[in-house]
Amino acid sequence: MALSPLAGKPAPKELLVDLARLERDYLEGRPDPDDPAQQVSFGTSGHRGSPLRGSFTAAHILAITQAICDYRHAHTVTGPLYMGKDTHAVSGPAQRTALEVLAANDVATIIQRDDGFTPTPAISHAILVHNRGRHDRLADGIVVTPSHNPPEDGGFKYNPTHGGPADTDVTGWIEDRANALLRDGNAGVKQLPLQAAMGRETTQQRDLMLPYVDDLLNVIDMDAIRGARLALAVDPLGGAAVGYWDLINAIYGLDIAVTNRQVDPTFAFMTVDYDGAIRMDCSSPYAMARLVNLKDRYRVAFANDPDSDRHGIVTPTAGLMNPNHYLAVAIEYLLTHRPDWPSSAAVGKTLVSSGMVDRVVNKLGRRLSEVPVGFKWFAPGLFDSSYCFGGEESAGASFLRRDGSVWTTDKDGPIMNLLAAEITARTGRDPGERYAALTAEFWEAHYTRIDAPATPEQKAKLSRLSADSVKASNLAGEPIIQKLTRAPGNNAPIGGLKVVTASGWFAARPSGTEAVYKIYAESFRDEHHLQMLVNDAQRIVQDA
Repeated sequence: MALSPLAGKPAPKELLVDLARLERDYLEGRPDPDDPAQQVSFGTSGHRGSPLRGSFTAAHILAITQAICDYRHAHTVTGPLYMGKDTHAVSGPAQRTALEVLAANDVATIIQRDDGFTPTPAISHAILVHNRGRHDRLADGIVVTPSHNPPEDGGFKYNPTHGGPADTDVTGWIEDRANALLRDGNAGVKQLPLQAAMGRETTQQRDLMLPYVDDLLNVIDMDAIRGARLALAVDPLGGAAVGYWDLINAIYGLDIAVTNRQVDPTFAFMTVDYDGAIRMDCSSPYAMARLVNLKDRYRVAFANDPDSDRHGIVTPTAGLMNPNHYLAVAIEYLLTHRPDWPSSAAVGKTLVSSGMVDRVVNKLGRRLSEVPVGFKWFAPGLFDSSYCFGGEESAGASFLRRDGSVWTTDKDGPIMNLLAAEITARTGRDPGERYAALTAEFWEAHYTRIDAPATPEQKAKLSRLSADSVKASNLAGEPIIQKLTRAPGNNAPIGGLKVVTASGWFAARPSGTEAVYKIYAESFRDEHHLQMLVNDAQRIVQDA
């Protein structure tokens, strides 16, 4: 996709969403239950859409929330439901809609007090802390967020009792029930007026921030960070963690500079992403331009997306680190600085993450588990500590507590940020410097991800490919040694294709929300070889 002339520049006024129209379309929108684009659809992380497209409305949230209540009843989930929201414009209205349904269904629901925001990892943490040692009245959760998506978008995701993203058997059940409710005009939805819902004993307001922050010392060496007196900075990108960093500073005696405290649902303070859209992607150098410009003032700077499940790491030597590079550094450091982790625990990576991770894990004699895209694949392993780390190329990761027990089973941006500070404090080298050392030891990886246009029919065909569908025997001038449509780590379908040679690989999978398919490719040679991989990948996908 061509680079927009606005990329990396402050967002012009004409890009800002009309908040009044957005909320009106959310409340008044009547989705067409026969239009696939307006049905409830859970991708890799919940239902996402926009009121402006008729795909995220109060009708959707009524149906999804009732479906979650029905799922809880059918599966005897009787504990409290923790619900968080981020700072997107329709997250507040959607949370209020959901509360009306949860209260009407007598679901004990816990939200952040004073109408506050709650990051995704804090919800996962709260669920796991409540459920520790329990066998009944287990808790689950909802997070109202479209992650890093543009300001006009909304999102709604369900975390079952293991605290992480729901697996496809759960989301499929909820999706089918919600769409049935929509087709029936939501006649089967129980609902109370908001004031009555907020007044019910089942609706509880608590501080979900302090327990999460208080517990950070059990996953990160906060003493080492404090003792090193590093110059650190954070940009919450106007997201749910904006209030967390001052509390972290106060509790742990740190001096992390908060470079941006603005919370604005238009996200007018952002610099524009590569394609001319406002997108709070903390792994994009264009969206992160302001923080990258401060790289020489701080030893490490970092950011999170609006629900704080992703991280962006900035260092003087590397600027904004490629998420794959930081994954490799984090894994190499953790496997050599967490002596109490179980030696049998695997490192989990998605099959579109860098092969540098493979080399680091193999060097250290640990087990690697390669799974499909989606953090849900890591949640069970993190929960029972059979995984010590789970990470994906899109800048999402989490890992175990220092004692080897579960911390969160959803992506946790703040601990990945703080880990960058711990690495620098304890080794004297920032993550950018440590990645340079890895490339000197192994090789320099050349990695890309591009979006290619695709019709719904083409996307469906790609998701159903078999290895036999690939007729080519060579890729970028080398024999193909693997054709994968199932992940090696768990034999789960990858919803696409991965093709591997001795010197590189590509993977292709359809987007769950856009009219594109995504090509990921990595060369262990050079940029020219990488382009050959991409060109051959497009031809192979078209011919399959």
